Amino acid sequence: MDTLLVAGATVVTPDGHAEALAVRGGRIEHVGTVAECREALGRVDEELVLDGGVVHPGFVDAHCHPVMYGQALAWVDCRPEAAPDLDTLVSLLAETARRLPPGAPVRGFGYEHRRLAERRHPTAHDLDRVATDREVYLMNASGHGGVVNTYALRQYGITAGMPDPVGGRIGRFDGGEPNGELWDAACDLLTGLDGVKIRNHGPNFHLSEPADIMIEHVRRAQEIFLAAGVTSVGDAQVSRRELETYLWARDEGALRLRVSAYLTSALLDTAADLGLAGELGDDRLRIAGVKFYADGTLGGWTAYFPDGYAADCCHHGQLYHSPEEYTELIGRAHRLGLQTATHAQSPYAIGMVLDAVEKAGPPYGMRHRIEHSGLPTDEQIGRMAELGVIPVMQPQHHLRTGDGTITAVGELGHRYNPAGLCAAAGVPVVFSSDAPVAQPDPLEAVAAAATRTTVLGTVLGGPELRMSVPDGLRAHSIAAAGALRREHAVGSLEPGKLADFAVMDGDPTTAQPAELSSIRVTQTWIGGRLAWSA
Repeated sequence: MDTLLVAGATVVTPDGHAEALAVRGGRIEHVGTVAECREALGRVDEELVLDGGVVHPGFVDAHCHPVMYGQALAWVDCRPEAAPDLDTLVSLLAETARRLPPGAPVRGFGYEHRRLAERRHPTAHDLDRVATDREVYLMNASGHGGVVNTYALRQYGITAGMPDPVGGRIGRFDGGEPNGELWDAACDLLTGLDGVKIRNHGPNFHLSEPADIMIEHVRRAQEIFLAAGVTSVGDAQVSRRELETYLWARDEGALRLRVSAYLTSALLDTAADLGLAGELGDDRLRIAGVKFYADGTLGGWTAYFPDGYAADCCHHGQLYHSPEEYTELIGRAHRLGLQTATHAQSPYAIGMVLDAVEKAGPPYGMRHRIEHSGLPTDEQIGRMAELGVIPVMQPQHHLRTGDGTITAVGELGHRYNPAGLCAAAGVPVVFSSDAPVAQPDPLEAVAAAATRTTVLGTVLGGPELRMSVPDGLRAHSIAAAGALRREHAVGSLEPGKLADFAVMDGDPTTAQPAELSSIRVTQTWIGGRLAWSA
């Protein structure tokens, strides 16, 4: 087997730092001094001699959507930085429409209505200024829905008489006519007769394209993950579109990231019929579990608050399932031996997850996950510790949308992503990006958790909610690997593990939060092979 000696930089280990890394056959043979590593290898086939810097464990992004992210990168960039107001947003989309072939749909991603100058969602009438002869679809930054133009409303038969689907919402003008907004399960309407259907199992962002284009989406997304030092990901909502795309990419030799796939719960019956019990796959691509939804998103005001939002007491958000139905679904997955990962943001929804896990009973080592887990109470954090439930948070969410969360839910918003409280209670906090909601950037996530300061300068909560930089780095590496149930293989640099690491020009483990943005990844290695270089 091929051997590799990595030297000339500080190697970050679970216990501190070392001089060198010895790799054999894609796995770590030894970590220690240069002399020890040479002796462990005997024969050195390749040497990576670095000129300073740090060798850090490859980051693990336990909750993201790489295929969706790659597709969104191919759409018009409508994030607040690119489109601060509706006129600019319409202009960007219209410019793309002029370049596309006749009839080709125009799609954009990333608008945040509270950061538009008009402080509102676009409407179908706004998007009619882009085009009236083709579909225009603008996806919200949350990924939980967006807005279409009048042409698309007619194309998909969305009328005033169409009721809201279970687990979804059709936005309407005061008179009842659709205003172009489609949220969560209502996005099923956009995938056509033969497309992926999610029903009340989550938002539908599974718009398919030909195989070569889908593979290109994966290539595009991978470049950004790898440039950030990410080597393993958890795709947190996999339909046939994603699984086909990963298989196509692997067959083409284009799949470089390690992917753990969480099937959408819309496929739970299919998984049971196929006899899927537990994990399936290998070190490159594996089915890890099932993704569920309890409530919606804080950004879109679809997270569920039974007493209403502080900003609108008549607005409650939504549940995807009744508590009884959800409990039955979780119990079924649990009995099949499948790890579950449930999106839940509000205290009510988080409590619903914890109740279902508790009722599912032993074994409690399944590591059931709560995705986002934005606003847990102190009592719920204690229950997570007791039940072995893992919160998978995204600090970049509170970085960018923390102010909007306070507007929506009041002072409770200051508790958004209480990583420090969870850690103090013995709960293994995990960080991730939720790309494309945020760009893969583990160091930005770690800094956001350490300072809890939003892009508008608001400091969220007190110091007890913050997480130190070293703890944050672990939350994005070994703890995240644990959430994927892969800590035996990735997440730290130890003998026997896969040789996945990032080379950096500075040491994040000793940096202050403000210094993390200046540290750059220069190389990313997967399985002892160079996967990306600056």
